[in-house]
Amino acid sequence: MGKKRARRETEIFSISFLDCITCGLGSVVLLLVLSDVRTPESKEERKDIQAQMVKLKDELIDITSQREILDQELRDRRIQLSDEKLRVARQQGELTKILGKFNSSKKEADAVNEEEGKLVSAQQTLTEEMKRLLAQKGDFRRKKDDAIGGIPVDSEYIIFIIDTSGSMFNYGWNMMLKTVEETLDVYPTVKGLQVMSDEGGYLFPSYRGKWIPDTPSQRKLVIDKLRTFNVFSNSSPIEGIVEAIRTYSAPDKRISLYVLGDEFTGPSVDAVVKGVDVINREDNSGQRRVRIHSIGFPVRPEAPQITSIRFATLMRILCAKNGGAFVGLQEPDRPSSGGFRIGSTREPLPVVPALQK
Repeated sequence: MGKKRARRETEIFSISFLDCITCGLGSVVLLLVLSDVRTPESKEERKDIQAQMVKLKDELIDITSQREILDQELRDRRIQLSDEKLRVARQQGELTKILGKFNSSKKEADAVNEEEGKLVSAQQTLTEEMKRLLAQKGDFRRKKDDAIGGIPVDSEYIIFIIDTSGSMFNYGWNMMLKTVEETLDVYPTVKGLQVMSDEGGYLFPSYRGKWIPDTPSQRKLVIDKLRTFNVFSNSSPIEGIVEAIRTYSAPDKRISLYVLGDEFTGPSVDAVVKGVDVINREDNSGQRRVRIHSIGFPVRPEAPQITSIRFATLMRILCAKNGGAFVGLQEPDRPSSGGFRIGSTREPLPVVPALQK
């Protein structure tokens, strides 16, 4: 009986000891599971991720602000676009009205121009009586202040300002060369001459600021050089006129400018007229520093005629204000009898006041 009791006590003690050991190991495992056993490197990575998140949030705030600004600019641009469309529509309406007025007055302008052409032709036609009187006046000579076809030829110096644009060079260049020759024929001798483009460029750069001497060989050289004088031009003579007046005008010289062109594409006729008024001012006697004459050439028949009309309008105003005369040429394919003569207009181009600006 005593041995059995002792064995039972030993078994009971053994089982309790194992239970304690097992519970202790379980507690350790549970502590390991619940505790944070991350390495130091993992903590650094988490700090980096947090920093990146903060940076991305800042960038998101910036992008949102920029989007709001761009949205506001887009709304403003849409409003401006709407205003521009409205302005264009109004200008188109005004243009339609102007064209309507021009078309309605074209017949009247054509009739007036026809009468002017007849008058100029009549002034240049010698009657039998005039021929008889001229024959009797054997040693008749033209006075210095006489005029041919309404253009005074009393100048001692002449400057040609020529539109060298593509429309002139490709369509009216031969007529321009003939016109320059015939204009020079009107002046048997002058003290000096000059030739430049409407941009103010010189036919002979070596004569910049100087006068080309007037000799028969030099005149021939001018015509030959002009045949290939195809430099850039914006079809606006203001630069050439200003260059000529500033460089060559002098109180002791009588100078005439001859502006040859077919179109005016500048923004404003009125601005050019005012600019020339400032530089070609009057002296105490009311005389301008230089005379300004002009010869207008026709544009291609299929080309828009509005720029040709603007050139005629501009040059008629300039010539009238600066002691000169304007001659408009048309129908370049029809040969003239005896060639072009200064003042012999063939139906001068009409002036349309509504299109001056």
